[in-house]
Amino acid sequence: MFGISRIQLFGCGLVAAAIVAVGLGVSGSGGGDGAAGADGASYESGAVGAGAVEISDDRSGLVVHVAGAVRNPGVYELKAGSRVIDALRAAGGATRDGDASAVNLAAPLADGQQVVVPWRAGRGGSAEPPGGRGGPVNIATASQAELEELDGIGPATAAKIIAYRQEKGGITSIEQLAEIHGIGPATIELLKNQLSP
Repeated sequence: MFGISRIQLFGCGLVAAAIVAVGLGVSGSGGGDGAAGADGASYESGAVGAGAVEISDDRSGLVVHVAGAVRNPGVYELKAGSRVIDALRAAGGATRDGDASAVNLAAPLADGQQVVVPWRAGRGGSAEPPGGRGGPVNIATASQAELEELDGIGPATAAKIIAYRQEKGGITSIEQLAEIHGIGPATIELLKNQLSP
């Protein structure tokens, strides 16, 4: 009709789509100021370990660590009053092998909390991530390295567990971990299958 072939029309469509995608990427980056999800939660994207998250000096929000079977594990800054579901959304949601139903999505978040989404059993897999251990670790005798291998436990939390164990003269139940700052109900639930008292 106008002397434009289907191939040329298709090419123009691809160029237009690319321009829109670049425009959305630029506007979505926000220059490190964070973004607001559909749920209203404000969060930074990426993981601190990768140097991608800048935590603001404004202490009106929460800083939480989302780990386990999520699309984008990392540290996120959320609005005060946010819930576990907001942290999960900030991390891109659970992976296909993640079991979000094992986490209380309605639980309120605390500053410094770690939210861990466990791996789903079945589909030819196990509840452990790839390279998982065989059997629970004894919490009363576990070394720093053994604790760090557990889902939901990093170096800082492992050190806190060992310090707590030394301070209290031992740990007799997994539920005692709730007394350690940064270990919440979701992490304790995840650790129940990984630890023995």
